[in-house]
Amino acid sequence: MRIAVLAGGRTPERDVSLRSGHRVTGALAELGHETILVDPAERSLTESLQEIRPDLCFLTLHGKEGEDGTVQRLLDLLRIPYTGTAPFDCEIAFDKVLAKDALRRAGVRTPDWVAVEAWALRDLGAGSAMGVIADRIGFPCVVKPSRSGSALGVGFVDREADLPAAIMGALAFSGAAIVEVKVDGTEVAAGVVGAPGEPLPLVEIEPKDGVYDYVARYTVGATEYFVPARVSPDVAEACAAEAARAVEALGLRDLTRVDILVDRSGTPWVLEVNVSPGLTETSLVPMAAQAAGMSLADLCRRILDAAASRRDRH
Repeated sequence: MRIAVLAGGRTPERDVSLRSGHRVTGALAELGHETILVDPAERSLTESLQEIRPDLCFLTLHGKEGEDGTVQRLLDLLRIPYTGTAPFDCEIAFDKVLAKDALRRAGVRTPDWVAVEAWALRDLGAGSAMGVIADRIGFPCVVKPSRSGSALGVGFVDREADLPAAIMGALAFSGAAIVEVKVDGTEVAAGVVGAPGEPLPLVEIEPKDGVYDYVARYTVGATEYFVPARVSPDVAEACAAEAARAVEALGLRDLTRVDILVDRSGTPWVLEVNVSPGLTETSLVPMAAQAAGMSLADLCRRILDAAASRRDRH
């Protein structure tokens, strides 16, 4: 096939997206496909695709535009098949407020939270509710933008006095912030690939400075990873089951990463999902695939097969 790999874009995750895109371009070439990397920040995406006329687009765009349904809706308009989740489901999954509502409604275990929207602070006097937030969520807590990725804008708060600054920091990246109960335990990533979704081995994450932020994610040597995760078989099975429920609840497809916190009792809590997980040399899904005996090319083949099956049906 002639495949356009979409990477780059204009979001803060541009560099990560380009690293993913270049690796995927090489992997698809190994599989014998004609591949072209297309960066929407460099030229009109519509014009590029109309000129290239790809059989399919492989999406490695991260963050807004690539994961919120925007590019998916454009590709649907242009009638170009693509990898990954459909527009509406992307829109829900990318917005942590909506995603957590959907997960809770489906019975998926996720830490308690409250949402703080910028317009409510500006127009409805929500700033006076900081004490209510502190009472509801308690400390320590985690504050994060509702619509961002790669841990950008995430803050950890130990006392009420620091809560407003953390919320404003998150709102610099998004129109709403999540204030969430901080669960102590082991962080793992559960990858799900293909159609029907097949679970990959759990990846356990242990950042050397204790915080899995942007630097810890994308700096070689800043974090230790254990694949498979150092959890009991029962806990691993519970994590895979909770990840599968999250994927089903949100209508995700082809490739998903579900971030989970396993508490001290071995109970898994779904933190968030990623509809376009990174495929860089330090990314979690390729690590999991390698532990399952899959190269990056093998992983890309599974993703392509799932997307191509939809193309063939239409």
